[in-house]
Amino acid sequence: MNTKGQKKIRIAVQKSGRLNEDSMRMLKECGIELSNGMNKLKSSALNFPLEILFLRDDDIPEYVAQGVADIGIVGENVLVESKASVNVIERLGYGKCRLSIAIPKGRRYSGVKSLQGKRIATTYTNVLQEFLRKQKVKAEIHEISGSVEIAPGIGLADAICDIVSSGSTLFMNGLEEVETVMKSEAVLIGNDNLSPGQTEIIERLLFRIRASRKAKQNKYVLLNAPNDQLKKICKLIPGMRSPTILPLVEPGWSSVHSVIEEERFWEIIEKLRDAGAQGILVVPIEKMVI
Repeated sequence: MNTKGQKKIRIAVQKSGRLNEDSMRMLKECGIELSNGMNKLKSSALNFPLEILFLRDDDIPEYVAQGVADIGIVGENVLVESKASVNVIERLGYGKCRLSIAIPKGRRYSGVKSLQGKRIATTYTNVLQEFLRKQKVKAEIHEISGSVEIAPGIGLADAICDIVSSGSTLFMNGLEEVETVMKSEAVLIGNDNLSPGQTEIIERLLFRIRASRKAKQNKYVLLNAPNDQLKKICKLIPGMRSPTILPLVEPGWSSVHSVIEEERFWEIIEKLRDAGAQGILVVPIEKMVI
């Protein structure tokens, strides 16, 4: 598709960091080809009316709010901290993490009330203040821009509030997670003043994103089944509407084609085997349009 002369939308993406690779991979899975943009602040799609701005993640919410970018991909934790006036268009399902409070290992902790009067180091002062307010806890918050995990070790704070994915960073710094402040994932955000033309392009992009995500959440399964067990097997794999059933050359047998959910994959496969299914073949789905 030639996009010359068409109006484009601008999307802000993290320049580097944990969301950059996943965001760029998602756009590629949506069939969007980009001009070479290594070490550049801007890149244009070759086959879709889209321009990408590579920004610091902390700047993305405000750039979208001000209309510099029409939409953006940012961690929910960063969005909430920014208090920017934007709309959450779609939760994207990747970049999952949590904002948690951690304390030195071995230190007694008996619940959030234990933080009363303590010093807590964090980058996320707004989120932490709101959390403590709801818990009716008063603590001394120290804002730190980076390397928050070292604060207890150098005597700057009694606890920290920071992003946790695997927990390995906390472990290496002698800390343990004791309280989850909020859960986060990548979200697609949009400006409040999008035109109908911009909204139409975003809907086209969302259609592709949802099709790619749906594909990852499902598997295509092909199997051979005895005809006297077809009713039972079809109940196990109903598919999007119903399974496709084709007769085999061998009398009394049929080939069944359907789709199963990734999260129930092994549970269903075991039940299919117990029901007499044979030659079960499972294939990943590249795109899934419903």
